[in-house]
Amino acid sequence: MQQSHYLRPDFQLALHGQDPYYWLDNKEGTVFRALDDRRTYRFELNGSGFFAKVHRGIGWKAIVADLIRLRKPVLGARNEWRAINKLRKLGIATLTPVAFGETGCNPAQLRSFLVTEELADMTSLETISQHWAVTPPAFSWKKGLIEQLAHISRTLHENGICHRDYYLCHFLVPNDCWRNGSTGGHAVNKVQPIASDTMRLHLIDLHRAQLSKKITHRWRVKDLAGLYFSAMDCGLTRHDCYRFIRLYTRLPLRQALATHHRRWQRVVKKAQALYQRMQRKAGHARY
Repeated sequence: MQQSHYLRPDFQLALHGQDPYYWLDNKEGTVFRALDDRRTYRFELNGSGFFAKVHRGIGWKAIVADLIRLRKPVLGARNEWRAINKLRKLGIATLTPVAFGETGCNPAQLRSFLVTEELADMTSLETISQHWAVTPPAFSWKKGLIEQLAHISRTLHENGICHRDYYLCHFLVPNDCWRNGSTGGHAVNKVQPIASDTMRLHLIDLHRAQLSKKITHRWRVKDLAGLYFSAMDCGLTRHDCYRFIRLYTRLPLRQALATHHRRWQRVVKKAQALYQRMQRKAGHARY
């Protein structure tokens, strides 16, 4: 049986010599997801908040299903552990790991865990932007967000990282960068241009992230389409999209559109398909 562990000194001290697998398996907290093969929950320790993901093995059925779909199976916490550390090396704000462990030889029955610090006092970009179509944010604030999204996307893809769940809900914004306002007596999430130098997006939920030497066209399109799909109700303008494309490619706009015409066509087509599928599930489809 193979084992690998990382325990930050303060977390190791808090365990008092207990087995981390047993401790995390029996730790009580606020459960956010409970599946047969994985449990995600929040707990507190010495006055601080943490999130734990405890994996119990995905089974051969799930592995075969992913392989049939030409997907690399996510066997446990190691995938997210590697992705978090890679992002931190690249200077992308993300989760702070506290503990990681993996044990077992059978890929279908690997046991693993990942503990990260809680990102407190933050709100998802999806939540913040939900009223932008009606009440747009300050131009400078939205411009800064687009610049950051383009920079993060380019950095990921140029370094062989595909997020695979690349949506606005997985970007967190510090609460001191925006606040609730009201217009016409109706509460809205109106972004204020507060201290743009502190408006650093944090990318989370790297459970399915794929790391390789070079990202393929297929996975690049998947990420970009997911991001565009999740922003389609945010009141994006054509100039917003062009700004993202220019910054993502680091090319003049005319050249970026001409050189990568097929890529952007596929991004739009895939994003629209995702949007229509969401509408059908919500019962809003038009026939």
